[in-house]
Amino acid sequence: MEIVKVSASKEYNVHIGSGFLDLVGEKIKEIKRLCRVVIISDDTVYSLYGERVSKSLEDSGYNVVKFVVPHGEDSKSFENYESILEFCAENSITRTDLFVALGGGVVGDLTGFVASTYLRGVDFVQIPTTVLSMVDSSVGGKTAINLKAGKNLCGAFYQPIAVFADCETLKTLPEETFNEGCAEIIKYGMILDKDFLTFLQDNDIRNNIEYVIKRCVEIKRDVVNRDEFEKGERKLLNFGHTIGHAIEKCSNLTISHGNAVAIGMVIATKGAYEIGMSDEDFTDVILPILEKNNLPTACDFSAEELYKASLSDKKRSLDTMSLIVPEEYGLCKIMKLPVEDLQNFIEKGMN
Repeated sequence: MEIVKVSASKEYNVHIGSGFLDLVGEKIKEIKRLCRVVIISDDTVYSLYGERVSKSLEDSGYNVVKFVVPHGEDSKSFENYESILEFCAENSITRTDLFVALGGGVVGDLTGFVASTYLRGVDFVQIPTTVLSMVDSSVGGKTAINLKAGKNLCGAFYQPIAVFADCETLKTLPEETFNEGCAEIIKYGMILDKDFLTFLQDNDIRNNIEYVIKRCVEIKRDVVNRDEFEKGERKLLNFGHTIGHAIEKCSNLTISHGNAVAIGMVIATKGAYEIGMSDEDFTDVILPILEKNNLPTACDFSAEELYKASLSDKKRSLDTMSLIVPEEYGLCKIMKLPVEDLQNFIEKGMN
């Protein structure tokens, strides 16, 4: 098992390996005294792993209750958020108890936001079960639910006390779900690590999954340690996300996050070159690696539709939008673009 230590406002370890899901109770007991545990999961993941995790916790002496939501992005809603809070109050969950997020990014984001606000803050643990959540959303403390106006517009920065990424759980993922997580992996190579980007070009992600997850977590760890609350450098992690979130919104969430980010990275890369924000066109770098991992590189929405959908993006400030664009091979930069020029940027990127 590999361990990556995060030293943000709260220090914690990210455990990466295979075959230790039945031991999470013992592992959690090393950092959290016996208490009541609320497992939050979705119906798909709980049917696969819920009883195993519950048994591991109970065998270690914890008192366990569960709250299961439907799978899918729609579960990051105020309705589920409120229902979980009421469930916790009805079950007399206290500030000294523990939440466990068992699932992908939707479950992790929802659980983290509940943990950050219930009784003004309760410890929580992430047990990610998708590629996307292992390499990205389970680490770094971003928690959120969605609003009708857009994704992740209601949330908080709140770090877990531990992350347990058991790569054995990835074997039950549908191929498309595995592939969409690869978009976030490719993002890390594009923004901050040319050697890792070259590795991804030359090697198969699935056959090197533990190393790949560890490297992504290390990159994110380093960024979060330096800029936990996204005042500067952490914005780099949003490469492809402004347009990606707009694509998700335009599709009524029928295009998944990873697929939308893949398309968003292509548009951002091409658009930046076409309007002079990047000196080189790195489209020929990112397109082949996305295609190799069976990720989409274009969508059917118009530039105007994506522009309008992006206006509620969190990275907008007054009349400018922060965009992440390639500066050189394996390195991106943060650029400000007037909002009035964003539609042209998107249009150039879609050509």
